[in-house]
Parts: sequence; structure tokens; C-alpha cells
Amino acid sequence: MSENEVEYTESVDYRFAGFWMRFWAYLADLLIVFSINGILLSPSKFINDGAGIDIGFWTMAGIVGVIVLYLYFLLMTKYFGQTLGKMIFGLRVIREDAHSLEWKDLIFREVVGRFIHRVFFFTGLLYLFVAFSGEKQGLHDMIGNTRVVFDK
Repeated sequence: MSENEVEYTESVDYRFAGFWMRFWAYLADLLIVFSINGILLSPSKFINDGAGIDIGFWTMAGIVGVIVLYLYFLLMTKYFGQTLGKMIFGLRVIREDAHSLEWKDLIFREVVGRFIHRVFFFTGLLYLFVAFSGEKQGLHDMIGNTRVVFDK
């Protein structure tokens, strides 16, 4: 890291986004993802007399829904630094060292971290870390070395 980069990261004063702002942004994102899934899965109602298509333990709708959810969060955060919900509420995802987000950061944040939140019922409560940690980090932020800040 060059001297200029160190000075840049130390001189920038970020305002971390708290639990409620992130909660509302996440709800907006879920509304968008559910809408996309509805559009993509509507044609499947005309197949198999409207019954769900089972693929082993899962359904086609469930598999497509999960893929869309993870791709939405992963790709939006990688290419824009924020999802549509975060854009609406003026939030942005950054790396803790203020460099550009890399794929490895986002894989850990958006895929591994969010998967952990969904594995068991009680792991969803780990989102409360955001309310009580100093830099307002959730477990998925800690895993991905990211922060959510107010956009400048």
C-alpha cells in the first residue's frame, strides 16, 4: 500500500449505517427480489398444471428464487457498491481498508455470510450485531471485511 492510500483511508471519516437504515434498505431489496422472482416464475404456472416442479428435495421455484436472491446482492454490490435498496436509502458497501470491493470480499459477505444467517432459525438474530457493534457491522460484514456507510 502506498503512502497516499494510507493517508486517504485515515483521512476519510465515514458515517456507519445503523440497524434500522439497513433493515429498511434490506426490505426494499427483498421486495425487488420477490418481484423479479414473480416475473421469472410466472410462466412456470402454465407447466405441470400449475403444480410445483420438484427437483429432489427442492422445487424449481425455490432454486430459482435462491439463485436470483444471491445473484442480485452479489452483482449489484460488486458493480455499483450498493443494491437498489441501499441506493434508495443512501447507503454504500465499502471494504474496511477503503479499496475497491473484490470478488472474494463479496463472496464471503453476500454468499457465505447470508447463507449462515439462513441456516438455522436463530442465526437470523445475528443481524442484531449491527445494532450493537462499534462500526455497525453484521456477521456477514465481519466475514467479508466490509462496512455499510452513508453515501457521500
